Parts: sequence; structure tokens; C-alpha cells
Amino acid sequence: MTKINAEWVNNPNSRAVCRMLTGAGFDCYFVGGCVRNALLNEAVNDIDISTDARPKVVMQLAEGAGLKAIPTGIEHGTVTVVSGGVPYEITTYRRDVETDGRRAVVAFADTIGEDALRRDFTMNALYADADGHVIDPLNGLPDLRARRIRFIEDADKRIKEDYLRILRFFRFHAWYGDEKEGLDAEGLAACAANLQGLETLSKERIGAEMLKLLSAPDPAPSVAAMQASGVLGAVLPGATAKALSVLVHLEQQANVAPEAIRRLAVLGGENIQERLRLKNSDAKRLHELRSEIGSIRPPAELGYRLGREQALDVVLLRNAVLETPFSPDVIKQIEKGARADFPVRPADLMPKLQGPALGRKLRELEKRWIESDFSLSKEQLLA
Repeated sequence: MTKINAEWVNNPNSRAVCRMLTGAGFDCYFVGGCVRNALLNEAVNDIDISTDARPKVVMQLAEGAGLKAIPTGIEHGTVTVVSGGVPYEITTYRRDVETDGRRAVVAFADTIGEDALRRDFTMNALYADADGHVIDPLNGLPDLRARRIRFIEDADKRIKEDYLRILRFFRFHAWYGDEKEGLDAEGLAACAANLQGLETLSKERIGAEMLKLLSAPDPAPSVAAMQASGVLGAVLPGATAKALSVLVHLEQQANVAPEAIRRLAVLGGENIQERLRLKNSDAKRLHELRSEIGSIRPPAELGYRLGREQALDVVLLRNAVLETPFSPDVIKQIEKGARADFPVRPADLMPKLQGPALGRKLRELEKRWIESDFSLSKEQLLA
């Protein structure tokens, strides 16, 4: 039997939560992402637990065990129990009663099999008991080992339950799929056949899913498949995946970490902020990057005006769009500009110059200083 030996399974905090449920005669199974990632030797950030105990019972059991219980989603069957400072999301087995493509009406269920059937992909329907022994009610382990993202049973039906699963299909392939094997054909066809369902989703949900996808180590194959299936055009009209694979390669050459907004900038598209509802800081950064892609500012000036990180992003985006190689010397130029400090202050020109005239003169001197490769001193500029 397959077994997880991860630290989070065996530590006292997890043991206390599991004992709270099993000691009262209830089921207790780790489920979903924590099991999937442990089996793939990936990082585990959140620990979810499934049980046949009803939410109010979970609250009572936690209180009796001296653990803090928070009714984070009690109407949907979820209680967060905090053990040793670590949150555990405990959700009662559920089954879908009615779905409209955006949200589901659920009822509590009594078996792990019913609970598994309402999940999206086979690799997410894996459970593990308190000792780490894996339970696989829907034969998801072979898919996980093959890194194959496959919908549970009928792909079309799973998508119609929640159209966000279209984007999750591509996101999960970017993070966990086998690039050489490509995407599951049945799943891809079902996504292409249900494009109209994306229109029913909130812009915030679409935006959040796109950013998770673009944060993957290499999302280019998934995004290319999105474009080929019509999904990319449905969520971001005018966007193209052409330069993304080039950008990912350049990022690796420049030794910069994957970053969603940088990658979103190279996709392009119409009314990105309106369609994805990015938070203000992300929207501002996206606008600045896209504005500079077509500018002619040299790398050193970019470093001076934008700082090292943003300037390097602009250079990488330009190279990706123009399909030109990356030169390590560019980083030195950017860093030189980022360290530079314009030596002239407004007070140096006052009171002789005031208002608009003062601003024009400062810009003129700054331009001369930049063109001198930041070498002219204050005295030389003012002479």
C-alpha cells in the first residue's frame, strides 16, 4: 500500500487533530493538495481533512480536545481547527445536489466515495489516513504517477458543474502535468466545447486563476494549448502565447524567478485590467511594463528610472517580443543606472528659475547627465 511519510503527517499537531476525530469514532482522512503534493515531493502549504462528522460535531470535539475551532465555512461543512498554531481545514463529506456552472448546492454525505466524486481531477481525489496510508477511490494514483491531469469520470459534466475548472485544467497541467505527454485529449476537447461558460464567471475568479497559472515554472505549453483551444481568446481577447516560451527561456538565462505579471505583460490582450480585475498594485505594474516594452530607453536609463528589478523585466520582455538573445552585460548597465543619483536639486537652480521653467531646466540637465553615462558632476552640469 502506498504510504506518505511526510513530517506533517506524523507531527504532534496533526496527530492531535486526527485523534480528536478517530477517538470519537469518526473518519479522518487527509485529502486533496496535501496528499497530491506529498506524493510528488512538492511543498505542502495547506492541510485539508475530510470526515463523516458533521460541522457542529467537529466544533464540539475540538472544544473537548482543547483545540481552537473557527467556523470558516460551516454552512458548506468546513471548520478550521488550529492545533499547535497550525490551521487544519476539516470538511464534512459532501455531494453535489445542484450546480449552475458557478457554484454548487451541496448536501452532506456519509462515504468517502461520494465525497471523491464531487472533486475535479483524479489526482485531487486522493486521501490518506492518519498514518499516511493512501486511499484511492477513483484510481487517481496512476494518473498522478504519469503526471496526467484527467477529469473525474465525464469531463464535460465536471466542467458544467463549475466552468472555472476549464482554467484549472490548464493551471494544473502547468504545475503538475507531463509536458512531453501533452494535455489529456478528452479534457481539452471538453474545455473547447464549453467556452461560453467562462462568460458566467466573475472577473476576479478568472484573474486569480490566470495568475496562479502564469506563476508556474513553465506555463508556456499550457498557455499555447489554451490559445489553440480558444480558451485564451475567450478570457483575454487579443492575447497571444507566441512570446511566452521565449520569455521563460530568457528568465532562466537571467536567473530571475517566475512572476505572473511579467508573463501577463508578454501575452498582451485587450482591457486586461477590466477582464481580470487585478489588484491596483498589479495593474499599475502591468501598465508600466507594457508601456516600456516599446520605448527606446537604454538599459542604464531604465535602471535609473524604474529600479533594478523592473528594468530587468522590461529588457526581458523586449527581448522576448523581438526574439533577441539576452546579454549578461545588460544587468551591469541596469545596476549602474539603479545606483545613480542625479546630483542637481531644484534648490540649485532657485530663485533664478521658478515654476515650469525650473522643471524644464531640471529635465534638460537630467537628460544631459544620463547621456553622459551618469558621469557629469553637479558643477559640470551647472557651468
